[in-house]
Amino acid sequence: MKKQLLLAAFAILGLSSCTNESNMVNTAESMKTTEMQDYDKAFRSLGDPQNRPTEEEKKSKTTELSDRRKALLLPASRALILSTGITESQLMRQTNGDTSAIIIWATKIYLQKNNEIAGKIKSQN
Repeated sequence: MKKQLLLAAFAILGLSSCTNESNMVNTAESMKTTEMQDYDKAFRSLGDPQNRPTEEEKKSKTTELSDRRKALLLPASRALILSTGITESQLMRQTNGDTSAIIIWATKIYLQKNNEIAGKIKSQN
């Protein structure tokens, strides 16, 4: 009886420790705003087969994204920037409507917010 009770206690401890690890990961993901999650999805979508660089785009020998691929990131980038309290007119004034500038600005915001989340998680531990 004692052996079974001890075995059950170890099993519960083992399962709860595994659960805690996944909660840590979920906490970081759950702390992201909807706009951050959308930006994440848009960025990951660049790796989808239909969104990869075409042969023509590869031949251009540039590190800059093609207009076609920038268009995939633009809506999520704009939404992320606007979620910080920037107005549409401020966005246009700051970037002159340049798609690359909008994406770069959104990337900086995304990285900054990710660092803030990592800091919060680190301070919790």
